[in-house]
Amino acid sequence: MNAAPDSAPTAPQDAHCDVLVVGGGPAGSTVATLLAERGHRVVVLDKDRHPRFHIGESLLPANLPLFERLGLAEEMRAIGMHKPGAEFVSPHHEHTQTFVFADAWDKSMPHAYQVKRAEFDELLLTNAARRGAEVHQGSRATAVEFTPDGGVQVDAKHGDGTLKRWHARFLIDASGRDTFLANRFRIKERNPQHTSAAVYAHFSHARRHEGLAEGNISIFWFEHGWFWFIPMSADTTSVGMVTWPHHMKSRAGRSLEQFLADNIAACPALAERLAQAQRITEVEATGNFSYSASRNHGSNYLMLGDAYAFVDPVFSSGVWLAMNSGVVGAETVDACLRRPAESAAALRRFDRVMRHGPRQFSWFIYRMTNPIMRDFFMYPKNVFRMQEALLSMLAGDIFGKTPIWRSIWMFKALYYTANVLQPRRAWAARQKRRWNIRPVDDAARTPA
Repeated sequence: MNAAPDSAPTAPQDAHCDVLVVGGGPAGSTVATLLAERGHRVVVLDKDRHPRFHIGESLLPANLPLFERLGLAEEMRAIGMHKPGAEFVSPHHEHTQTFVFADAWDKSMPHAYQVKRAEFDELLLTNAARRGAEVHQGSRATAVEFTPDGGVQVDAKHGDGTLKRWHARFLIDASGRDTFLANRFRIKERNPQHTSAAVYAHFSHARRHEGLAEGNISIFWFEHGWFWFIPMSADTTSVGMVTWPHHMKSRAGRSLEQFLADNIAACPALAERLAQAQRITEVEATGNFSYSASRNHGSNYLMLGDAYAFVDPVFSSGVWLAMNSGVVGAETVDACLRRPAESAAALRRFDRVMRHGPRQFSWFIYRMTNPIMRDFFMYPKNVFRMQEALLSMLAGDIFGKTPIWRSIWMFKALYYTANVLQPRRAWAARQKRRWNIRPVDDAARTPA
């Protein structure tokens, strides 16, 4: 009998689990940990090997109770830079404005952390494995099929070259910006109300504030968007520019390194903080920054965190929304697998929670470059407890029972009133925003 040709494809090995999680970032690690603790057989496929570089280093105070729940509070204290607040710096105001989380409505979450995501994500993924999840690093999901019996099949190429076909009762897409399911369903859409790109790197010897303010994140507005300045441990500071795609297109042959340097120079307050700094990583860029999928779940799958939607990192909400989606995702999957009669209600609740976070942050994000909103941030007032409510938003306290919403509505009403009273300024800002968010070609949305 003739031997099979060397080029014959190798059949994938069959493997089984209750829940398959694609992606081992904050969302995937959180949901895997919580489901494994509930007794489900959970498998995590992560295309990367940890530790690995990632941006999104600024966390929110709302993360703190979840770290306690995951058993990571002490380890977070060891790796995190203490972050008591957030500083806003405007080129149109002589002063800076710092918001301290201890002044929020709920005083029990007075700080957050800044973290190196390589350390942070590895810590979360290791914890998932420690709590009972089966973790495969360097393993990429390549195909998915939903079977007539209500199950899911996912083909994956593992780090050792093995091909496996995973059979699961439930699939969780926590693939982040790879948007594993949204791409295959063709339901990923550019956010028509907001679009941006980011250019970023890590620096050493950046000038930080003294004392407790050393760990504060600083947000610098400039003509073409805003910069983040995130102090982390071991004299590492993350600096990134979030700007409009048409400004990215103006790079016109300049290297990313030169483009970032030129824009830092155009923001004097940031340039002064980086005058003695040295760049210690390559400059990277991410385009097509704002998107969402038209749905986030089906009868046997969920999309968590950035795999569903991402708006803008100005309020450092990304990791918190991802991890919270892992919490509600674990509750949802557990209900679907153990109590099928409750599946429909559990999935409806999941959908509400997933849409609530981006919607609440987006209202502020869409208006952050408006000069009237900038004035509100630079001259905060606590009338009707609006400042406390705004601080609670900045802290991520939007899913619990803290009664902030009446004050948030009053803040929005005051903002709309200010626009009516300053019609020329409001009209000019609206026109500029329309110009900034206009569509551009794909090359500008995805910088090289």
